[in-house]
Formats: sequence, C-alpha cells, structure tokens
Amino acid sequence: MALGGTKIGRVLRQRREDAAIAWTFFRQWLKAPLTTAAVSPSSKELEAEMLSQLPDGARKVIELGGGTGVFTEALLARGIAPEHLLVFELNESLHLHLQQRFPGARIVCADALSTARVVEREAFAEPGEVDAVVSGLGLLSMSRELQQGILEAAFSVLAPHGRFIQFTYGPTNPVKREVMRELHLSARRTGFTVWNVPPASVYVITRSRSRGIRPTRAR
Repeated sequence: MALGGTKIGRVLRQRREDAAIAWTFFRQWLKAPLTTAAVSPSSKELEAEMLSQLPDGARKVIELGGGTGVFTEALLARGIAPEHLLVFELNESLHLHLQQRFPGARIVCADALSTARVVEREAFAEPGEVDAVVSGLGLLSMSRELQQGILEAAFSVLAPHGRFIQFTYGPTNPVKREVMRELHLSARRTGFTVWNVPPASVYVITRSRSRGIRPTRAR
C-alpha cells in the first residue's frame, strides 16, 4: 500500500509540474501570440523526433527558443553536458523560468540573430564546432530577411556537417526557398507528430554538398 501511495504521489507531482509548465507557456502566448510559436509546450512525441535527428556523437548543441524547457530537459537527459548546451530565450519571463529550472545550463536572454556573437562572448565554441542547433522558433511567420539572418548566424557556428533541426506546423519546409538558395542549404522532412498540439513536422536543414556557408568569427 505504501509503495502504491508513493507511485501515485509521483504521478500527481508530475501532473502538477506539467500543468504549471503548460500554464506558464500559455500565459506567455497570451502576452505575445505573434512571437510565441505555439499555445502549449511541445509533446513528448515531438521531443523524441527532434532529438532523434541529432548527429551521432553530438557534443555541443545550441537551442533556439527554449520556451518552458521541454527540449532543454530532453537534451540534458540524453547526455549533453550542461556546459555544452547553450539555450537562447528572448522572452524575459521564460528566460527566468529556464534559469530557475536548469541552474547548471547556459541560458541566455538573447535574439537568435546574435547567435555568433553570443557563442563568442560566452566562449562556448569556436566557429565550426557546434554539432547541432535545435530550434523551437516560429520561422513560418517570419520575413525572408529575418529567416536569412537567423539561419546565417546559426550556420556560421555549425560544424561542416552540422544540423539545424526545426519543427513546423505548416505542410512544407518553413524556410523560404529564396533563403535556402541564397545560403546554399538543403532540407529533408524526417517525421510528422500527430499527437502534438497542433500536429508538427520536423525538418533537418544542412549545407548543400556542393556549396555551403563557411564558418566565420562573430563581429
């Protein structure tokens, strides 16, 4: 009976934590619906699909749009060391939430456009040393110029075979064709998560084999 009570207690605590996280996320969406990509945190199904696309042996990872920490928690659980995980969150309330929830991780309140500068400032990695960027940004609603700036900044720090892993609620690659051509990138859809709210697709964006963006130091 005691064991059963302990198990029930754990379940109830987990449900309370999940509800608190969902409410935190929803409050931020109400405040800024155009800059918050969804109305609820990502599902476990989407989390698993995103992380399954990390390169083998991935060591240094950047997360763009940490939100409530769904992917952050999963990346740490997967074995990415806290000092090798750099999380960007522009929303000040969510940034504070992430700092409190993951005190050992590197959490910065910064725009994704400043990725290269922050990486250099934090002495996180040399250009070309980051294995993957996991993105929870709402690229689908962004202008061409903003998309290009974010992708260019990300690929300036990614390794030659590094991956930009992005989910989207749209039916196709959220990055505009002109941006893909200009930056010499290619994309492949890796999965579709039915149980996410709303359902989401995962895309892996990499440099085209023929041409690519050379890693450059932040200015």
